[in-house]
Amino acid sequence: MADDSNNQDGDTMKLVNRAYELMDNKKIRNLVLVAIFLITTTFPFYFGNHMLNVMLTAMFYMLLALGLNIIVGYCGLCDLGYAAKFAIGAYTTGILIKTFAWNFWLTLPVSIVVSIIIAILIGAPTLKLRSDYLAIVTLGFAEIVRITARNLEITGSASGIHGIPRPEIFGLRLASFTHWFYVYLILIILFIVVSNRIRHSRFGRALAFIREDEDAAQAMGVNTIKYKLYAYILGAVLGGITGSFYAVQITSISPNSFDFTQSVNILLAVILGGMGKIPGVIIGAAFFAIFPELFRDIPFIGDMRMLFFGLLLIIVMINRPQGLWPDRLKSK
Repeated sequence: MADDSNNQDGDTMKLVNRAYELMDNKKIRNLVLVAIFLITTTFPFYFGNHMLNVMLTAMFYMLLALGLNIIVGYCGLCDLGYAAKFAIGAYTTGILIKTFAWNFWLTLPVSIVVSIIIAILIGAPTLKLRSDYLAIVTLGFAEIVRITARNLEITGSASGIHGIPRPEIFGLRLASFTHWFYVYLILIILFIVVSNRIRHSRFGRALAFIREDEDAAQAMGVNTIKYKLYAYILGAVLGGITGSFYAVQITSISPNSFDFTQSVNILLAVILGGMGKIPGVIIGAAFFAIFPELFRDIPFIGDMRMLFFGLLLIIVMINRPQGLWPDRLKSK
C-alpha cells in the first residue's frame, strides 16, 4: 500500500513538473494567456446576472487573496485578521462619501494612506513575533477593528453605513454587474502585475529568503523586520483598495461583513491554491467561491453543499498539501 501511494505521489509530481515545463515554453504560455483573456473578457456576454454575481464574488476573493499572498505566500507570515485590512479601506471610503460627500476616486488615496498608517502602527511592534504568536496578534487586531466599527457613531454602529452611492467614470455610473465585472477584472490584472514585479525583484527574493529560513536570512544581513513590515504594508494597501471598491459596489457595509470567518475564507483561498504562486491563489479563490454555488440548486445536495465542500477541501489538502498550483520550488 505504501509503495502504491508513493508511486501515485511520484506520478502526480511528474505531471506537475510536466505542466511547469509546458508553461515555460513561451509560445504555449502566450497561447494560454490569450485564451484565458478572451474567455474572461467575453464572460458577461454568455451568462446572466446570477452567474455574473457569483463571478464577482470569486473576483472579490481573488483580489483579497492576491493581497494576502504577499504577506503569507511571499513572506511566510501568519495573518488571521486580513478582513480588518479591507474593512479599513471600506470604512474610510464609506465615511468620506456619506459623511463628507467626497468623490469616490478621491477617497482611494486616503484609503491607501490610512492602510499604510494602520499597518505601520500594528506591524512595527508585532512583526518581531513569529508563527502562532503573530497569528494571535493579527486575530486580535481584526477583532479590535470590528468591535470599534460596531460601537462608533461615525461608522454607523452595528447597522453600518448604507446607501453609499456608486461612482461614475467618464460619465458612466457603475451600476450593473457587467460594469463591476470589468472593474474587478482591471483590478485583478493590476494586482497580478504588482505581485509579479514583487516576486521577481530583489525585495521579493528577500521575502522568499525570510519565508524559508528567517534565522539564516538575518545571519546573512537581511533586515528581516524591515522587509516583513514592507510586505505587511503592501498587503494592507491591496486589501484597503479592495475594501474601497467593495463598499461602493455593494453600497452598504456593516461590521458583520468583516468577521473572523471572512479572514479564514481568504486565508483558505491562498492555502488551497498554493501559497506564493499567483495562478494558484487565483484558482484557489475561484474554487472557493464558485464550487458551493454549482450545487446550490441540486435536490438533496443543495442543502448540504457546504458539507460536501468541506469534505472536498479535506481530500484536497490530504492529497495536495502544497495546494492546487504550488510554487515550483516547493513542488519538487
